[in-house]
Amino acid sequence: MTHELVSTLRPLLAAEASAEAHASGAERNDLEQAVWLRLLERLDTTGPPADPQRWVRGAVRSEARRSRRRARVERPYAIEPADDSGPGPEERAMAAARGRALHDAVRRLPGRCPRLMAALLSPDDLTYREIAGELGISQGSLGPERSRCLGCLRRLLATEVAAR
Repeated sequence: MTHELVSTLRPLLAAEASAEAHASGAERNDLEQAVWLRLLERLDTTGPPADPQRWVRGAVRSEARRSRRRARVERPYAIEPADDSGPGPEERAMAAARGRALHDAVRRLPGRCPRLMAALLSPDDLTYREIAGELGISQGSLGPERSRCLGCLRRLLATEVAAR
């Protein structure tokens, strides 16, 4: 029954959608798809319409009106949104979570390491001279101290990753 109904209504639906598409500002295929979806929903709930041809005409007009209303309410972007080549929301959320985990691990480091690593990770992009002055240590000892702190951080993160 459903297959016969679809094959019977297909030409009528295509013609009606084509006639209404231009005036509604919608694509013909979008109107057709919306009407097929409404028909499937109707078949699930109340069964096939008593007069399928009349139902199709009404459904196409209803979808065209809905499309016109949507076009009046929705406004296009004044400029195109940023391209999709950058990271999406999932990637940004994962990067933020990794950043929080890193900063949490840095705070658990021993001695002067938390302050040194925080200065190295600072968004201010401090120079070694500025970092040495801020921490009150010589600029020459900054490299070896940084190396020790990175080793501690590696070991700390390795055990956390292995534990997961």
